Amino acid sequence: MPWKETCAMDQRMQLIGDWLKREFSITDLGELYGVSRPTVYKWIGRYRERGSVGLEEMARKPLNHPNATPAVLVEKIVGMKLMHQKMGPKKIIASLEGQYAQERWPAVSTAGEILKRQGLVRHRKRRRRVTPYTDPLRGCDKPNSVWSADYKGQFNTGDGKLCYPLTMTDNYSRYLLECRGLSQPTYEQTQPWFEWTLREYGLPDAIRTDNGVPFASAALGGLSRLSVWFIKLGIRPERILPGHPEQNGRHERMHRTLKEATVDPPKRNLAEQQQAFEEFKHEYNCERPHESLGQKTPSSVYQRSPRTYPIRLPQVEYNDDVVVKKVRHSGELYWKGRFIHISKVLAQEPLALKQIDDHLWSISFSFYPLGILNEVTGKVSPANKTRGKV
Repeated sequence: MPWKETCAMDQRMQLIGDWLKREFSITDLGELYGVSRPTVYKWIGRYRERGSVGLEEMARKPLNHPNATPAVLVEKIVGMKLMHQKMGPKKIIASLEGQYAQERWPAVSTAGEILKRQGLVRHRKRRRRVTPYTDPLRGCDKPNSVWSADYKGQFNTGDGKLCYPLTMTDNYSRYLLECRGLSQPTYEQTQPWFEWTLREYGLPDAIRTDNGVPFASAALGGLSRLSVWFIKLGIRPERILPGHPEQNGRHERMHRTLKEATVDPPKRNLAEQQQAFEEFKHEYNCERPHESLGQKTPSSVYQRSPRTYPIRLPQVEYNDDVVVKKVRHSGELYWKGRFIHISKVLAQEPLALKQIDDHLWSISFSFYPLGILNEVTGKVSPANKTRGKV
């Protein structure tokens, strides 16, 4: 099997790393990476001669290209782009053909490559889509069945600094568990406040969020570092469908009330803004009756979860009816002679594989389904399920 095109350099580095450990023979390395023994010797030789640089592919293009675009035409294409920077290669060629009909202009695709080589093409940032969460959303018939969490829209405090309010509520009782103004919605700032809240109130069965950072990512299963941590704690991470905030309607209604009470207008700085959040939290939980609760306050309905925060983060374990494989540091799984890309957010985590058809295997992390592996193509597709009603 040849090197995988998208990660050949990574695989060569891994091969060299395994060779340097002196734990594998040349034959073992060839079988492990799906290449011949001469190929293994070739890359070891290049590494010895040039280090990691020697593992890169050598250029194979000829010194002269008979079909190369003449320099004078390249100059005109580049010049037209500099004069009309919003023009793309299609319009540039059409314009030049109108001005210099006697010239033999290159194809639009060739003109695009010329502009690329000259650094005159702005690359659009590809927006990776998060895999939709397709399991049915849980109902909430008691406190701590489902918590909702979100970042309410950011705003500037009076000193010009951004405030991102992180909010968490219990869906059954409407109890506002936490409202914390943070400077950035990152994992590093978010996780400690989730840990504080879980230690204070215990563990819910599920936490429902949207598909934004840091709750989800474009990784397999939509998992992020935060949701991987939830799963290891035995908490199911749920995500609403993109563009459907009504699936977290109770939390959204609380946000509207929060904004009216604390953000219109914003306070002078983050410390004063946090004080306003604390005052709102007490009023919302202890003084404000809710019609949906029979005019009771959230604090009179909410009860702490009997599931306490563990002293140590539990290890993920599986039954004997599955094959357990650990994800490598690179985010890949080695499966039957080939590397299967999973995700770096699951690096060093054990996954369970269970055969469901001749060449199909379900992949899961703890109780959370990740996808279906086709061992013939080496591709992993999302585990499709029908979304139930909220």
